[in-house]
Amino acid sequence: MSLFKRIFSKEKKETLDKGLEKTKTTFFSKLSKAVAGKSKVDDEVLDHLEEVLVTSDVGVETTLKIIDRIEARVSRDKYLGTDELNAILREEIAGLLSETNVGNETEFTVPSEKKPYVIMVVGVNGVGKTTTIGKLAAQFTKAGKKVVLGAADTFRAAAIDQLQIWADRVNVPIVRQEMGSDPASVAFDTLKSAVAQNADIVIIDTAGRLHNKVNLMNELTKIKRVMQKVVEDAPHEVLLVLDGSTGQNAFEQAKQFTKATEVTALAVTKLDGTAKGGVVIGISDQFKIPVKYIGVGEGINDLQIFNKFEFVDSFFN
Repeated sequence: MSLFKRIFSKEKKETLDKGLEKTKTTFFSKLSKAVAGKSKVDDEVLDHLEEVLVTSDVGVETTLKIIDRIEARVSRDKYLGTDELNAILREEIAGLLSETNVGNETEFTVPSEKKPYVIMVVGVNGVGKTTTIGKLAAQFTKAGKKVVLGAADTFRAAAIDQLQIWADRVNVPIVRQEMGSDPASVAFDTLKSAVAQNADIVIIDTAGRLHNKVNLMNELTKIKRVMQKVVEDAPHEVLLVLDGSTGQNAFEQAKQFTKATEVTALAVTKLDGTAKGGVVIGISDQFKIPVKYIGVGEGINDLQIFNKFEFVDSFFN
C-alpha cells in the first residue's frame, strides 16, 4: 500500500517504476544482506546501512546525514526493529528531498508571466543534453506551448545537426548558424526570433566543455548578457543535465558547473539503465538545487517531471 496518494497517471507511474527497477533491486538486495539475522537496528546494522547508501551513489555527506537522523530515532525510541528500517529510510529520504524540491509538480509548465520563458541548458557532452532538450520541446508543445530552440553549441557540428533532427521531429522552429559561430550571437538571434513569433518558451543549447572552467564561465556569462539585450531577465532557468549512470562523476560535474554559473534546476538522465539512481537523492541534497526532470527511458515521453513523492514511492514500493 502506498504511503502517498497517487499523483501520476497509471502509465507514467509504471514507466517510473520500471525506470528505477535496477536501482531498487540492487539497493534492497544490499539492504537485506545488511540486516540479515538482525532483529533490531544497532551500530552494526547502521554501519552496514552506511555502506549500502554510499555504494548506491547517495554520496558520503548525504549518507552521513541519513545515518545521523536514524541514530537520533534509535536513541529516542530505544528500540527500533529492522523490519521498521524500510519505512524509516523512506521517511528520511522523502524529508531530505522535501528540503530542496519544494514543488510537487506533475505537469510540464512554466510561469505564464514570463514570456518568452528562457531556459539555458548546460552540461558536458554525452549526458543526454540535446535529447533532453528535444524531449522537453515535445512535452511543452504537447501542453500547448509555442517553443523555439537555439543551437548555441556551435563547437560541434553534430550538436547542431542533432538538435535540428529533434526540431524536425517535434515540429518546432530552430535558430542555428554555422559550426564555429559565436554562441552568444545564436542565443541573441533565437530570442529575437522567439519574441517576433510570440513564443512561450525558448530552450538554448550550450557547449558541453568542462576542461577550462574560466572559459566556460566567460562563455555562459556572455550568452546571458547578450540574451538580456532582448529579454531583460533572461535566462529564467539554467538547467544542468547530468547522466545518472555515471554516479559519482555526476557529483563532480555538478560541482564544476555550479561554480561556473548559477544553476537553478537539474535534469538527471539515463536512470533506467543503471543501479545508481541514489545519485538523485545525493545531488539534490548536497547542491540544494531542485531536480526538475528525470530520464527513465528512451521514449519521447520517458522524460518525466521529478516528483519527490512518486520517486520515493517507486523506490520503496
